[in-house]
Amino acid sequence: MGAAFIYDAIRTPRGRAKADGGLHDLTPHELLRCLYRSLEQRTWINPALIGEVILGCVTQHGEQAGNIAKTSTLYAGWPGSIGGLTVNRFCSSGIDAISIAALKIAAGQERAVVAGGVEMMSRVPMLADQAAVFIDPAFAAQCQMLMMGSGADLIASLYGVTREQADAIALQSQQRAERARSEGYFTSIIPVKNPVKGITVTEDECIRANTSPESLAALPAAFAGLGAAGVDALQLAGHPGLTGISHIHTAGNSPAMADAAALVLLGNEALGQELGISPRARVVDAATASDDPLQVLSGCVAATRKLMERQGLSAAEVDLFELHEAFAATVVKCRQDLDIPEDKLNVNGGVIALGHPMGATGAIMAGTLLDELERRGQHRGIVAASGAAGAGSALLIERL
Repeated sequence: MGAAFIYDAIRTPRGRAKADGGLHDLTPHELLRCLYRSLEQRTWINPALIGEVILGCVTQHGEQAGNIAKTSTLYAGWPGSIGGLTVNRFCSSGIDAISIAALKIAAGQERAVVAGGVEMMSRVPMLADQAAVFIDPAFAAQCQMLMMGSGADLIASLYGVTREQADAIALQSQQRAERARSEGYFTSIIPVKNPVKGITVTEDECIRANTSPESLAALPAAFAGLGAAGVDALQLAGHPGLTGISHIHTAGNSPAMADAAALVLLGNEALGQELGISPRARVVDAATASDDPLQVLSGCVAATRKLMERQGLSAAEVDLFELHEAFAATVVKCRQDLDIPEDKLNVNGGVIALGHPMGATGAIMAGTLLDELERRGQHRGIVAASGAAGAGSALLIERL
């Protein structure tokens, strides 16, 4: 097996997933076209060299249906010879897209692959595809498919996370994200023109810089109603040691919905020589795992642990972790189960503050991790995300 290298990682800003959001007026294909063109300009790559585009996308419905990885390249005017694969492992899809691309490169199947993800949640809302496992309660219970917030409340109950702790994690995420935005740390962002609104979006829009402990404390529990409707009983039956479910998650300590896309150019060593550029990082290893489906969001920890154990790594030997901030209680689980110091985990905030464009999040996080490793002059990082049903994916990269 050969090596797979990352030559570039770019993304759009995260736009608010609302009609007044800066990216809302663009279709997913238009958003991706902006990144395809930027990738050409930044790396001087001839698109004909690219064997495949692999994109994560969770809600493959309407404008995002019909294998957007393939159709978006045609829309952008790239050669028809480029293959396209759209993947869905829920919210870890963007990481899986990169992992599949790296495998193809390492196996010698392709010399250049573009991986990433897209999700326009203001135009194609979550659950717009009406999947029965989410909207049919009886079928969902049989499949153990619960909404993400319910899983987060179960994790909080298992780990004794209080509302005050959850709100403190949310506040820290907002503060770190606002500092990173103001200091210009998010260097992988590509400005996006919105001709409908007559604006150019240059920064992440979901950060709430005026968040305070008081504003967070005033928000009501978001998932208590689902619990009373039968979810609590299902979770307690699966965890007989618990006496109740603590509904601590609110709109303030949960991920913000967002619009965004991200691309990562991966290739073999010869690609860099052909383009006259040096790779930024090497993909060392990747792992997927599935954990307790009733916890929904615990797969991030399971995949990261699997990856670290296989590589023989402790948290002390990893410079930075970019782990999916899928509700505040999962941050506690990451810290405790993996023994990650606070100053190594999501140092520029997470999706609670920055926004969570589901299929694109993993690829965005990978670029954020690489940017920060470069800024600090550090070497090794892990990016991981949780999906629904306990799924999770993780990626180990080393900066060159």
